[in-house]
Amino acid sequence: MSSTAKASSVAYRERAGQGHPRRPRRAQRASSLGQRVPVSALSLLGGAVLWEVAARIWHASFFPPLSAVLGRLVEMTADGEILRSLANSLTNLVLGFAISLAIGVGVGLLMGAYKKVDQALDVYVYALLTAPSLVFAPIFFSIFGLGRASIIGVVVMYATFIIIINTATAIRSVPVPLIEMGRSFCATDWQVFRKIVIPAALPLIMAGVRLGMGRAVKGMINGEMFIAAVGLGAVVMDAGRRFDSESILAVLLVIIAVAILTMQLVQWVDRRLTRWLPSTSRGK
Repeated sequence: MSSTAKASSVAYRERAGQGHPRRPRRAQRASSLGQRVPVSALSLLGGAVLWEVAARIWHASFFPPLSAVLGRLVEMTADGEILRSLANSLTNLVLGFAISLAIGVGVGLLMGAYKKVDQALDVYVYALLTAPSLVFAPIFFSIFGLGRASIIGVVVMYATFIIIINTATAIRSVPVPLIEMGRSFCATDWQVFRKIVIPAALPLIMAGVRLGMGRAVKGMINGEMFIAAVGLGAVVMDAGRRFDSESILAVLLVIIAVAILTMQLVQWVDRRLTRWLPSTSRGK
C-alpha cells in the first residue's frame, strides 16, 4: 500500500472515531447491568430498602419494617393460615373471572358488531361501570346468601363491564379497508368476522381482559371482606380488628403477588394469541 493510501486510511479512521466516540466505561457497565438484571427487579429492591429504612426511622406502629412483615408472613404460612385462605380466594377469583370473561367478551362482540345492540345496551353498560360495584353486595347477599356465590357475583360486577367496553371498542376500531378486502374475495359475513375482524381486534380485547383481571382481584377481596368472612379478605378483617398491622401488610403482599401473577398469566396468553403480530405492535 502506498504512503498516500496509508495516510488516507488513518485520516478516515480518525474521522470515524470522532463521529462515533466510544462510550465511557461507566456507561458500558450500567448498560451491561441493565441487561443482566431486569429494571423491575431493581425497582422492587429499591422499594424494599426504602420501606425498611423509612419504617425504622419513623417508628410508627401502623407502618412496621418490611423485615417484620416478611417474618410475620412466614409464620402465617407455616401455620397454614395463608395457604388455606389463598386457596379459597383463588377459587372465588377463577370462577368469577371466568364468568366475567364469557359475559364480557360475548356481549362486547355483539355490541361492536351490531349497532342496534350497542344502542340498546350502551347506557346500561356505562352506568354499571361507573356505579360503585360494592353497593350490589347486599343484593347478592339477599339472593345467594352468605356464601361463595355472593362473592363471585361481586367479582363479576367488578370485572365484566370494562371487558365489554374494550371488546366493543376493539371491534368498532377494525379498519374498514380490511373488511372491504375480505368482501372483495367473496368472503361471507361469518368468515370476515372470524378471520379478519376478531384477529384485528384481539390486541385491544386482551387489553380489556388485563384490566378486567385487575378489577377482579379487587372484587374478590372486597367481596370476602364485606359479604363472607372467608379467604384472604377474612384474614385482613381479623387482623384489622386486632390492629395487627404486620399481619395486614403481610396479607397485602400476598394479594399484590396474586394480582401480579394473574396479570402475567393474562399477558402470556396475550402473547400466545397475538404472536403473529410484529414485535413493535405487541405489549411487552
